[in-house]
Amino acid sequence: MITQPLHAGVAVAGGETGDGYASGVSWGAVFAGAAAAAALSFILLILGMGLGLSSVSPYQYHAAPMGTATIAWIAFVQLAASGIGGYMAGRLRVKWASIHGDEVHFRDTAHGLLAWAVATLITVAVLAGGARAVLSGAIDTGSAAAPVAASVVGAAATPNGAGRSNTYFADMLLRSPNGDVATDAQRSEINRILITDLAAGKINADDRSYLAQLIAKRTGMAPAEAEQRVDAIYAQAAQAANDAKAKAMAAAEEARKAAAHSALWMFVALLLGAFIAALLATIGGRNRDHARVIVRTTTN
Repeated sequence: MITQPLHAGVAVAGGETGDGYASGVSWGAVFAGAAAAAALSFILLILGMGLGLSSVSPYQYHAAPMGTATIAWIAFVQLAASGIGGYMAGRLRVKWASIHGDEVHFRDTAHGLLAWAVATLITVAVLAGGARAVLSGAIDTGSAAAPVAASVVGAAATPNGAGRSNTYFADMLLRSPNGDVATDAQRSEINRILITDLAAGKINADDRSYLAQLIAKRTGMAPAEAEQRVDAIYAQAAQAANDAKAKAMAAAEEARKAAAHSALWMFVALLLGAFIAALLATIGGRNRDHARVIVRTTTN
């Protein structure tokens, strides 16, 4: 009987032999650890929301910076989930016989990192909506800062009237001493004129004359007084637009800083999770190699 010598690097596990060129990754153990880590992460994140540790508030227009409790909870989630996932990936992999200790240590570390990476991708995919919610303040507020000057005439006078037409400045222009109420068509026309001129940055001469004529006809004012009213109301509308734009830009900057602050701590937490997963995988692999196989024999 001819036997072949066992070369260094051949894996032997419970009678299984390899040719020395097989992959050193036990994907079954990696996916098992990743599934456990992802599930535990999801459960702990839901628990954190229940305990009020979420950094997103439905009563805030923009994202708020993470507080100390939120940062501590995210770090704990990464420690617990990544540690469990890494340990399982190391403990469940096959036993590598005739492999140098340094190589075993490297493979266990790689198994932990792979389990952490797969679990992170799964968690991000499941919680993609939550990530969008965290960053939506910076995205939405930044995009709303540009057109706010043009739309302020329609919304500035009603803080809770976003999306509704408001003709406050048009009513001021058409205000009559005898108390006559302006028609909706008149208010809408003047509102459109003011919005267009505010977007342009100055009132058009023809629009100024037209508005003055409307005011004079409606109120009986002299043309000069009507023009003064147009100038005064337009100045108020322009000031309101500038104030709203400044507030929107300040909110966008605050949201950007909050997003950057949150992203930085998320990076630290994920890096900590990767380290813990790799460390626990080496511990799990060491325990796997030291486990004894008990063979029971029966006697007749």
